[in-house]
Amino acid sequence: MDIKDNDRYKMFNRRAAMMSVGGLGVMGTLFGRLYYIQVLEEETYKGLADKNSVRLEKLAPVRGRIYDRFGTELASNQSNFRLVLVPGQTQDIEQALDNLGEVIEVSDGRRERVLKAAKRSRRFSAVTVMENLEWEDFAKVNIRTPDLGGITPEAGVTRDYPFDSDLSHIVGYVAAPNESEIDEDEILSLPGMRIGKDGVERFIEAELRGQSGNRQVEVNAYGRVIRELKREDSTPGKDVILTLDMELQSYAMKRMEGESGAAVVMDIHTGDLLALASVPGFDPNDFNLGLSQDTWDGLRNNKYKPLLNKAIKGQYPPGSTVKTIMALAALEAGVMSPWESVYCGGVTRLGNHDFHCWKDHGPVNMRTAIKESCDVYFYELAQRLGIDRIQSICNRFGLGQVFDFGLPGEKSGVVPSRGWKIANIGEPWQQGETLIAAIGQGFMLANPLQLAVMTARLANGGKAVEPRLIRAVGSEAMDIVAPPSMGFDQSQLQVILDGMNAVSNRAGGTAYGSRIWEKGMELAGKTGTSQVRRITAAERAAGIIKNEDLPWERRDHALFVAFAPVDNPRYAISVFVEHGGGGSKAAAPIARDIMHKTLIKDPSKRRAIGPVAQTMKAPSPATEEG
Repeated sequence: MDIKDNDRYKMFNRRAAMMSVGGLGVMGTLFGRLYYIQVLEEETYKGLADKNSVRLEKLAPVRGRIYDRFGTELASNQSNFRLVLVPGQTQDIEQALDNLGEVIEVSDGRRERVLKAAKRSRRFSAVTVMENLEWEDFAKVNIRTPDLGGITPEAGVTRDYPFDSDLSHIVGYVAAPNESEIDEDEILSLPGMRIGKDGVERFIEAELRGQSGNRQVEVNAYGRVIRELKREDSTPGKDVILTLDMELQSYAMKRMEGESGAAVVMDIHTGDLLALASVPGFDPNDFNLGLSQDTWDGLRNNKYKPLLNKAIKGQYPPGSTVKTIMALAALEAGVMSPWESVYCGGVTRLGNHDFHCWKDHGPVNMRTAIKESCDVYFYELAQRLGIDRIQSICNRFGLGQVFDFGLPGEKSGVVPSRGWKIANIGEPWQQGETLIAAIGQGFMLANPLQLAVMTARLANGGKAVEPRLIRAVGSEAMDIVAPPSMGFDQSQLQVILDGMNAVSNRAGGTAYGSRIWEKGMELAGKTGTSQVRRITAAERAAGIIKNEDLPWERRDHALFVAFAPVDNPRYAISVFVEHGGGGSKAAAPIARDIMHKTLIKDPSKRRAIGPVAQTMKAPSPATEEG
């Protein structure tokens, strides 16, 4: 070997040695790292691996059911075949929807909603694709599930309202939560979740919804569930029992069919609402399943306002129905006696204004004025009574109040006063406004529930009973509080009740044509007709245009309130017919028929379901003072 070859050999050996040392260093670092991960940090990385393979999922609760007082199911749960999509389980959501479209129809609108929802949701949170599928479509999807990449069929439950429009304003309805509601409670993002949007469903949403559960599942690298590791079941919502009698409710709705208005039937001692009808209604199932635009437009643009619960949210002049409590206020204040006579010539003059009566009654006393609904008598009464006492008696009988009895959205109406007019109109009170307030016109507004409460308080001996709709929630019965006395002289109250009896059961009474003939079932009532327009002098000179000759929107409202039986009162009723014309013609016959049905059924005497009937609690001292 020459010198040059020897130098090359030595250089090669040095380079080989350096490469060996470098390789050994790299291998040592690699093995050191593996030792660190697998031995020294074993527990840490083992835990991380477990977390990656275990997922916690929320479980939706089953919504509580709603019943009437006798066990008729008013809101129930039925099978809901649906499809859900987990975005993290597919690489192409649009392709997954295309594949689904080859099995069942997927509209462009639905496709757009799913894509939008998928972008907002978490990677492994389920997004609803379709709900309430027919069994045939659900079965088709089940067969093709392996080809649908991330779309999974599920069998859940959905809300069902078997009585459709008969209960739309009471039970209300559920619908999918909006984004702001989901942000407040993550459980609402689960497929199929619904929340109460109106009625009882909304009023006691928390109790009906229940509590969510959860489960731990092991998933593979694609997010598919391999097995369930642990489960904590959800707590179903509580069942709710209402005071309603469903048979009576359906009858009231049927009897008012074709009208726009409301009817309220109430137990005068317990406050139980036995019927709370508002017509027309709507089908609450449409809101749960999804309203079409045509259906929504039809509801919103209907002049009879089917979405408005007229029994508690409608505000109307109560008309002559309030003459009963005006007369009682006059007796209590000592400004009129029952036997004092006032002459009615058909008009009262005050300053430069004439205040008319609907006819010339001649001389009338208090009983006759109630029986024949004489306005002139009550104009005189109003001047002696004054607006302050009128306001006070209205408030004591429930007008101008919100009872918070089991439904959201109650309106208080208006009981006008000096302070109210200054605050709302910016003008001082005028004496003429006192006159028309005494006959339930002018600024005064009330809803049919308030008029039923007013009538119940008259019929039960002057006790401040309040309405109630919810009888029990789960195993807890709602207490019945004994209504406190309002302190009226019973002999004075009897004068008013005798006048109401004459309205219905004496010839010449404004509702004599709508009396109940069966002995022991007689009702006592008061008609009311409230104007929605001002009658001009020219119209009066021409004999006044009849309601039936006017467009519907310009006709008077018709009202009637009553209690029965006369000799031993148990039930009160109020009926309001929007633009119905006269109370004696439009409202009284409806009230008679509904009350007759109530008396035949006599629901207060039948055993109701649920927790053991509560004993009547005595009112607290604070309540007693009121």
